[in-house]
Amino acid sequence: MPVSRAPEEPEVREFETTVERAGDRAVVLAETYFYAESGGQPADRGTIDGVEVTDVQEVDGEVVHHLAADHDLATGDAVACVVDDAFRTYCMRAHTASHVLYGAARRLFDDLGYAGFDIGTEKVRVDLTTRDPIDDAALVELERLANRAVWDSLPVTWEAMPAAEARALDDIAFNDRTEEGAMSEAAADAVRVVTVEGWDTAACGGTHVRNTAEIGEITVLDRSNPGEDATRIEFAVGPVAVDEAAEVHAAAREASRTLDASVAELPAAAERLREERDDLAAEVRELRSELLGARLRDLPTVEREGAAWAVGTVANGGPNDVREPLSELVAAEDGPAVAAVAGEDGSTFLAVATADPDAADAGEVVAAVTDEFGGGGGGGPTFAQGGGLDADPETVAAFLRDGA
Repeated sequence: MPVSRAPEEPEVREFETTVERAGDRAVVLAETYFYAESGGQPADRGTIDGVEVTDVQEVDGEVVHHLAADHDLATGDAVACVVDDAFRTYCMRAHTASHVLYGAARRLFDDLGYAGFDIGTEKVRVDLTTRDPIDDAALVELERLANRAVWDSLPVTWEAMPAAEARALDDIAFNDRTEEGAMSEAAADAVRVVTVEGWDTAACGGTHVRNTAEIGEITVLDRSNPGEDATRIEFAVGPVAVDEAAEVHAAAREASRTLDASVAELPAAAERLREERDDLAAEVRELRSELLGARLRDLPTVEREGAAWAVGTVANGGPNDVREPLSELVAAEDGPAVAAVAGEDGSTFLAVATADPDAADAGEVVAAVTDEFGGGGGGGPTFAQGGGLDADPETVAAFLRDGA
């Protein structure tokens, strides 16, 4: 049965052959250089006798070319075929770049595994398994090492060999599930092995460049975690890689101007800004706490059963914000026996503190208010809070002043 010659002769873009079998918008050729989708590499694009090829699949050992329009081709017809040059070249660069990136990862991780690969129209992904997460520093080093391998112009070769011999090769990347194309061009016990000289060896059925220098720039775009112990690395080659690198450089230059620091000094400048932000945030919290405490000390008081109650409303704070200043207020030497404030934090809330549970049980006060206005709450004898009250803060405060 005819198989694709694309992996063995990836430079071929135009060829003539005959039709072996034709159906509705599907053609099998006596010989083909169209790549059939396999192992994460998409099918080639192109034309057969001027009719657009929309998909190429290997079915039961033969390559089926799916066409965009009806045709009048018949068995034995001679046809002129054209493989889309730009897309084939992109796939060759992208597929070889994935081997180069995996070779870089070999140099960074001792427990590396290969879990998947896919060429998209603008970016490529490689799924790696490692015991430890791939952090930002490792991501940068992966990109650096991969581009160094491109710069070093390493030869790329491929050959078929017995499966047992292939599996015995040192450090070969061999994944029967993700690289099924490696088995499709020879006998079932043979494997196609692609070698980037001195860098990476893998069972692979895809199309590749002859030298890593043909890949061009590799730019790592992002990482994610598609599954347990797996890290997905997304990268770009060609124009997308160049554009991404230019955008990153432009952003770095803009940040450099804004922070009045060189690009190399940006991490230190950003760290200083973070520290300043944290210091300012702490200062703001402290000032807000002091202001809140001052407002609570000015709460109006009422006499209830021989004890002073400070009752009122509060703005710009939630129940957790008032807990400490309320507790400090009732603990003061001249403080009230009970302090209670109502406010709004999404809905009306109430917070109650007491230094003397004999004067009033804070939890019981909150329970009385939620019985009256709904919502819920809880706490102990010295501090309790409730929320979701069906009344505005002033109504709740008035209810407490009136002897709830």
